[in-house]
Amino acid sequence: MPRLNGIDAARQILRSNPNQRILVLTDVDSEQAIRECLEAGVRGWVFKTDGAQDLVTAVEALEQHRSMFSSRVSDLVLDGYLRRPHSDSIVPLPRALAPREREVVQLVAEGKSSKEIAVMLGLSVKTVETHRSNILIKLKIHSIVELVMYAVRNGIVSIRTPLAVMPDAHSGNGHTVIGMPA
Repeated sequence: MPRLNGIDAARQILRSNPNQRILVLTDVDSEQAIRECLEAGVRGWVFKTDGAQDLVTAVEALEQHRSMFSSRVSDLVLDGYLRRPHSDSIVPLPRALAPREREVVQLVAEGKSSKEIAVMLGLSVKTVETHRSNILIKLKIHSIVELVMYAVRNGIVSIRTPLAVMPDAHSGNGHTVIGMPA
């Protein structure tokens, strides 16, 4: 979505209509993104690769004011929990990004300059630079490359692989088009 990601859209929708039930249909499989959606108030999550019946079941569950998450969601959340260090002193995860910070991360990861981001969000360039600096500190990240990797891993942006044309002796034109799902 241009200028807004799914988590921020859910937050805005629920802020204006707290009784709205939101179902996420996505190919993002980030435990962090799932946790942030749960904290935002999302009550359903289905992956695009799940069967059509899972989507129907999720919609029906939300209509009945129940939550529905595909089994992969529980696997991801459980795996994330098990990967965390367990000791007497719990190591806190980085604080979740504020909605404006997520917007800045999304736009930086999409390759926008501070000036372009400032224009798009109606901010000063200095404010954008302050957001970028605060984000790096908050996430304990030291470069824009690491920030882009964070954004991809956490479903803030996705990488769209361009179609590749590969030779194929079996097709009439000598080429087969191979693409990645969006």
